[in-house]
Amino acid sequence: MRFVIRFIFFLILVYIGWLILKQIFFPERKEKVRKHIRERREMVKDEVCNTYLPKEDAIHKVINGKDYYFCSDECKDKFLFKVSSRLPLL
Repeated sequence: MRFVIRFIFFLILVYIGWLILKQIFFPERKEKVRKHIRERREMVKDEVCNTYLPKEDAIHKVINGKDYYFCSDECKDKFLFKVSSRLPLL
């Protein structure tokens, strides 16, 4: 029984030592996570497939003064076809 308690105590000490060494030698990992959280990107919605994607990755199109964002050229083309079919012929 004593052996088991000593072994568990030894494992706890090894784990605590590992955590301390990790903080000393690899502090940048924690900073990377914090940096990622600070750099949250604005998300926009694709009007065709209703997915959200980062604004800088989206395809942007202005139609009648309103901004629209798309995840792909295919979604953009579908939307433009749908909008053009709703517009009256001049």
